[in-house]
Amino acid sequence: MTAAIVAFDRGADTLLIEKSSQYGGSSAMSGGSLWIPNNHLMLDAQVNDTRADALTYLTSATAGRVPEAKLEAYVDAAPEMLRYLTDRAHLRCQALPHYCDYYPTLPGSKPGARSIEADTFDGRLLGEEVLRLREPSVQTLILGRVSMTAAEARVLLVRSRGWIALTLRLMLRYALDLPWRLRSKRDRALTMGNALVGRLRLALRDRGIPLWLETPARELVIEDGRVVGVVAEREGRRVRIRARHGVILAAGGFEGSQALREKYLPNPTRAEWSAANPQNTGDALLMGLAVGAATDFLDDAWWGPTTVVPGESRARMLVIEKSLPGSILVNQAGARFVNEAAPYIDVVRAMYEKHASGTSSVPAYLVFDGRFRRSYPFGPFLQSSQQPDRLISSYIDRGYLRRSDTLRGLAEQLGVDADGLEATVRKVNEYARTGVDLDFRRGDNLFDRYYGDQNIRPNPCLAPLEKPPFYGIEAYAGDLGTKGGLRTDERARVLRESGDVIPGLYAVGNCSAALMGPTYAGAGATLGPAMTFGYLAARDATPDR
Repeated sequence: MTAAIVAFDRGADTLLIEKSSQYGGSSAMSGGSLWIPNNHLMLDAQVNDTRADALTYLTSATAGRVPEAKLEAYVDAAPEMLRYLTDRAHLRCQALPHYCDYYPTLPGSKPGARSIEADTFDGRLLGEEVLRLREPSVQTLILGRVSMTAAEARVLLVRSRGWIALTLRLMLRYALDLPWRLRSKRDRALTMGNALVGRLRLALRDRGIPLWLETPARELVIEDGRVVGVVAEREGRRVRIRARHGVILAAGGFEGSQALREKYLPNPTRAEWSAANPQNTGDALLMGLAVGAATDFLDDAWWGPTTVVPGESRARMLVIEKSLPGSILVNQAGARFVNEAAPYIDVVRAMYEKHASGTSSVPAYLVFDGRFRRSYPFGPFLQSSQQPDRLISSYIDRGYLRRSDTLRGLAEQLGVDADGLEATVRKVNEYARTGVDLDFRRGDNLFDRYYGDQNIRPNPCLAPLEKPPFYGIEAYAGDLGTKGGLRTDERARVLRESGDVIPGLYAVGNCSAALMGPTYAGAGATLGPAMTFGYLAARDATPDR
């Protein structure tokens, strides 16, 4: 969408094709944050940033795995892209001043405001198009229906001051959208990824840029060594679409393909563990490989532990639940193996590393007690103070949520070592009392504490597990999408193994090798680079316009 807007504004005819019946992909389903260093919103958030600090941080985080030219291109173009869409499209964003970079101890990191999110957007402006926007992930909604921003979600989840009034305001806004409420359960107050995609969709419509749904691309067309179009399927027939300036692939990763997961990713792996758009089956990757493109990071993903809830179409990412005080993540030995509050990409990496060493850790098990259950929402459940166990008995009866009055009984239900679990909990309870996690330093840095509970002392990320009943669920090695894909340069041009450019072919987002390499700089480190390199690709494809 970003590439189409910029190319159109530079005088090109642009067309978007989408293989499914809904537009927006994983972006629409996501939290919708953008990681934009040195952005123009940071001053109002009273956070200072510089080009040098951003490059220092990214260089350290990516550990030499990403060419310096690409990092420099991103740091220079990302704030420019944001201003462009703010001035010429409908993008309106706010900085998240307390959402720090994921690795706050690295040089050049910032305590917040590099991560931004789109303001709530009135979906009524899209008319019927709002129904073709891919629905947000259920975990980004209150009761599976009511939209909230990332900033509002944090207030509600840890019950910060004013959370009751905020809940009432959001629920009333939803209920009073009449007569729409009689027609659809969709909330037209769009937030998070839906707000981002909705705003860009309106900018496309303003320009008259066509978007063809149910039009999967099948192959790239090459003439004299240059990509000059695609062959796609539309309305039951194959069509050849000519592209005079370039083809920009932005088709997501291969997380929805079980075959490609098994070929490239660590095992065990399952497509149903992914929280991403199930339509992402590696189409762009395969088309690129067919014309000789090089690849990088195919064994990697935007990892995060997930829970597979019965009856739901996609897995839920355990972003917050794993970080709140009073929950721990253990393996089959009943032992912790990671700082649960660490960035989610690192948690799954630890799962695989421990699993490879001989201790079954995929899946792992998230364990918590009655105090945790009473205090915080978890997965599909509200806290037990609002939704007691008798109202979620079907989940317990079906074995999704395990419950026991004793840790030993819970261990038997989960299939983990009972002695190991009891020993682990004794140790964690002592750490909670002292405030110091001697094993994994949980709660020692600013990122850990973002999803902590400030009412818990002395460490907002640690609380004892001592109030029965005890609960547990399986936590899988899931993802928000794969991060390996076609190798590109600083202008988003696709490269061959030789390093030569494939003329006319560009790739951005998760079908390209991630700018972040093996890391995850901060919230929005997927969408920020995707939009920025879409901006750069469009400019490169239309140099004389």
